[in-house]
Amino acid sequence: MQLAALFHACRSPYAYPVGLEHLRIILKAARGDLAAAVCVHGDRYSWPPDLDRSTPMERLGDDGVHEYWGVTIPAPTRRIRYSIYVRGRDGDYAWLTEYGIAPRRPRRGFFEYPYIHRNDAFAQPEWLRYSVFYQIFPDRFCNGDPTNDPPNVAAWGTPPTGSNRMGGDLAGIRQKLDYLQDLGIGCIYLTPIFAAPSNHKYDTADDYRIDPQFGTEEELKALVKEAHGRGIRILLDAVFNHAGKEWFAFRDVIEKGKDSRYAGWFYDLHSFPVNPEVCNYETFANRIASMPKLDTGNPECRDYLLGVAEYWIRQADIDGWRLDVANEVDHRFWRAFRDRVKGVKPDAFILGEVWHNATDWLQGDQFDSVMNYPWRHATLAFLSGQLDAAEYDRLLCRMRFTYTSEMVRGLVNLLGSHDTPRVRTVLGSREKAAQAAVLLLTSEGVPMIYYGDEVGLEGKGDPDCRRCYPWDDPKQRDTELLSLYRRLIAIRKAFPWLNDGAWETFVADPVTGLFGFRRLPSPLAAPERPANEEGLYVVINNSSRGNAVTVPAGVGVHLVDLLEVEMLTGRVEGDRLELPPHGIAILAPATVAAAMNRKPGLDWKT
Repeated sequence: MQLAALFHACRSPYAYPVGLEHLRIILKAARGDLAAAVCVHGDRYSWPPDLDRSTPMERLGDDGVHEYWGVTIPAPTRRIRYSIYVRGRDGDYAWLTEYGIAPRRPRRGFFEYPYIHRNDAFAQPEWLRYSVFYQIFPDRFCNGDPTNDPPNVAAWGTPPTGSNRMGGDLAGIRQKLDYLQDLGIGCIYLTPIFAAPSNHKYDTADDYRIDPQFGTEEELKALVKEAHGRGIRILLDAVFNHAGKEWFAFRDVIEKGKDSRYAGWFYDLHSFPVNPEVCNYETFANRIASMPKLDTGNPECRDYLLGVAEYWIRQADIDGWRLDVANEVDHRFWRAFRDRVKGVKPDAFILGEVWHNATDWLQGDQFDSVMNYPWRHATLAFLSGQLDAAEYDRLLCRMRFTYTSEMVRGLVNLLGSHDTPRVRTVLGSREKAAQAAVLLLTSEGVPMIYYGDEVGLEGKGDPDCRRCYPWDDPKQRDTELLSLYRRLIAIRKAFPWLNDGAWETFVADPVTGLFGFRRLPSPLAAPERPANEEGLYVVINNSSRGNAVTVPAGVGVHLVDLLEVEMLTGRVEGDRLELPPHGIAILAPATVAAAMNRKPGLDWKT
């Protein structure tokens, strides 16, 4: 047994509360090393220190290097101590404690979780569990009011550049709420809508004014109110890492130099006078003169930005914020931000832009979630052939155990955004784009669709990924792909435990390209689980050849395909599924499918 590979710590994500009376324990070991693991636990104040209960741990998966074992133990007094017994496949055994690895049962040095506090619990807004997000780049979604078009507006559908404007606005989004409601969207995320000189608006000029090319504050309020009436929430984009060069405080610094009362609001003004022509100050990224970096540690700057966050929740009733370049802003600011936002609207959603491991921001005191770019990278790498099915499965496993189960259920998965090439362009075909959609809408977490992906809109990197939505161009609208998205979202709504349910991979073949997994309600997080719920079986054939797989549904279970997409669907005979090249299937027992179709208002075959 490889003792050096054993790891556990009494902190997230290896030990964390599940509710107020249970603790989740995760152990990491060398892949294939352990035959058994047992958690021995009891109350912290029991004496003598013999722990009074033993609970076997379950092997949960492996990432190719390590394997993960887990158990959820009761903590009726909310305080608990424990140790972990492990037995290797070679017959050796050991005990893990806070003091390290011991050869015999310990008498001291136990792991201790002092108390499960209500205030320390990590929990996202409950509405998140039932939502599908939709990201909109406002200038390119729909032009609903030509009277507010900016000067020299380009014709709708003109190839995008870094500076041209197409006339999309809040009125256009409001006019398309029927479409978004029919699609099944539960939350709209808008990239910045505040006054700014660029077309993307990440160079803010005025945090308290809607950009005139998008409309007015009253139009934002009307959009939010009508969206709420349809069960759709609205998320705005907060740009607090940097400002624009036309922002009032930066203009004052340019004018007054070191005598400006706002000089301390910015990072590293290297010399005076401050001059955008030579960019003698710190900026977002590398010397982007139009985006001077803010010092959110400055009390006056901090209070101003927190006031902005509160203002738009109070005035327009928005449902939260997406935070731009969130990983480059100090943690103290985000803690204050959370307190201010949640104090105004407790179920507001706080979504950070972090492109890497975001554990430091997801401890319950800062963000509710982050945009899950690592999931995107892994999924597109698998579907484009850069990862085989086994590598993809192992990478997903590693990501899953990077976070707690509560964090995972809130991660916002995406296939593309205004910062990335379009999924259809990256993968090169509608079939692969369809496979990506299936993975997006059947995985743990919260799915986010980038406007136009549901109709196969193409585009390379920025700015080409910001093309206009092709409302009046049938050649650019893949209606069959749109139908698939509608079906997938309907399935997602019918089985809300897809957000946080269990995941069991049953095939990940590096040779055939078959990747299949079972999703089913988690016993920890799905009290609404219906009787005899058998879960769903999702299968992807990531190959240009047809393939067949046996689905482990059990004896006597009759499976049906919930998708029935003519160009991609497979044939089910008993427990055997045959898939065409790049085929997809979501299988369910016939009884489950029938119950799904009977749910009021659910037209899943639209």
